[in-house]
Amino acid sequence: ARESLQSPSGWVPLLLALLHEYTSSSSRWRPYFALWPDFRSLDHPMFWPEEERRRLLQGTGIPEAVDKDLVNIQLEYSSIILPFMQSHPDIFDPKVHTLELYKELVAFVMAYSFQEPLEEEDEDEKGPNPPMMVPVADILNHVANHNANLEYTPKCLRMVTTKPISKGQEIFNTYGQLANWQLLHMYGFAEPYPGNTNDTADIQMVTVRRAALRRAKSEAEQKLVSEQWDFLCQLEMVGEEGAFVLGWDEVLTEEELSVTLKVLCMSQEEFQEYKEQDGWEDDTDEEENSLLSNEALSRLKSPCKKLLCDSVLLTLESYSSDLKADQDLLNNKEAFEGLSRREQQALHVRYGQKRILHRLLELVQ
Repeated sequence: ARESLQSPSGWVPLLLALLHEYTSSSSRWRPYFALWPDFRSLDHPMFWPEEERRRLLQGTGIPEAVDKDLVNIQLEYSSIILPFMQSHPDIFDPKVHTLELYKELVAFVMAYSFQEPLEEEDEDEKGPNPPMMVPVADILNHVANHNANLEYTPKCLRMVTTKPISKGQEIFNTYGQLANWQLLHMYGFAEPYPGNTNDTADIQMVTVRRAALRRAKSEAEQKLVSEQWDFLCQLEMVGEEGAFVLGWDEVLTEEELSVTLKVLCMSQEEFQEYKEQDGWEDDTDEEENSLLSNEALSRLKSPCKKLLCDSVLLTLESYSSDLKADQDLLNNKEAFEGLSRREQQALHVRYGQKRILHRLLELVQ
């Protein structure tokens, strides 16, 4: 039975327990579940109409993440949950324990569960620990500038303050170093600018390839870009669904972006020599050895700057509005308060990402 519940997410055993307990009138957890009588407070983008999701969140990466979630939820329910329920009709009823309820419980686990971090020595060998529900510990909200932290001990969980907290002041936990798009995707909210110091913006890896192909003037140059891209794939620096992640002060995927820009800006001769060395070279250039901090980005070689600039401009084109339109909405209190909650949260996500992208533009233009 244990093998039949294995899944890529690792969430199935917990979700089955929640399906049963949430619908059981005799569940010992009934007072806990009574806090969420219908899960309407969970307003994750997965519950938004698809048209609204794409209109408000185009370019942020959330619609694509939700699409994957919905496919995986449907697959997990039909291939694992449903057969298990059918083999235990005394406990489960597919008419009660529906796909819709399952989807709501996935969002519930996303928003309120805890996962014990792996020990450092286990990180490469084991997958993440399964999620667990911890009543009371889950009542604290998250902000990047939090004042409490959850500590895992063999016998209990301890919520420990990290700074003095005054009487009447709210206690904030941290759910991790999460960008606004991750917060909205998994928890249903985002932090207003400039509160989220962990915010990031993505440049899709294929966008950099597209920018490189656009500047290739001849068929031979386009062929060279394709060969360079294939070699970067072999080095596992890029992938069709990957992204370069930009933070406020530095590039978080600095090695991948640094190598990609360098390779895509090589001449045929330079690339041939680089390939013969299997992507290794003697890095004596100071530029090569520095992390891609904002200061280092401003010192990139001119062709790399141009390619990065073009990639940022293409990324900004993927949004349905520009930075000024979002800024005007945020600065107009009456207009902002007239937005729906979903529109406000989506605005926070878009605006933070665009600010990071525009900041990068200033450094490389």
